[in-house]
Amino acid sequence: MAVDVYINFNGNCREAVEFYAEVFGTEKPQIMTFGETPPDPNFTLPEEAKNLVMHTRLNISGSNVMFSDTFPGMPFVAGNNVSLVVNSKDMDEIKSLFHKLKEGGKVGMELQETFWSKLYGSVTDKFGIEWQFNHNSEEMAM
Repeated sequence: MAVDVYINFNGNCREAVEFYAEVFGTEKPQIMTFGETPPDPNFTLPEEAKNLVMHTRLNISGSNVMFSDTFPGMPFVAGNNVSLVVNSKDMDEIKSLFHKLKEGGKVGMELQETFWSKLYGSVTDKFGIEWQFNHNSEEMAM
């Protein structure tokens, strides 16, 4: 299991991650935009979201740091735009930790399969810390 950092930006994620890649001398980041995600027939993607960064990551001195833009209409508060990500290959471990952290907290997304993970969910714990949980499998890794 690993705990990673996830940082959200308010429309300037691409600029930020390219800057960080240069500063830390990492490989050029692979960037997926919201417009590149698989279409959902139940949801029309707003035009202003299509070029925003849905996900990218850098390996900075052995630490996995992930980044994205906030989706249009979602709240963004500078300084509160960091969450912790639990990456695990053990689904039982993910379920156990998720259910313990949601006690007294607020679920952002129930554990479920997504196009990038067999099991993903998010919760803000009773102390206000946001946790994302991701089943880390080679076949669905991004």
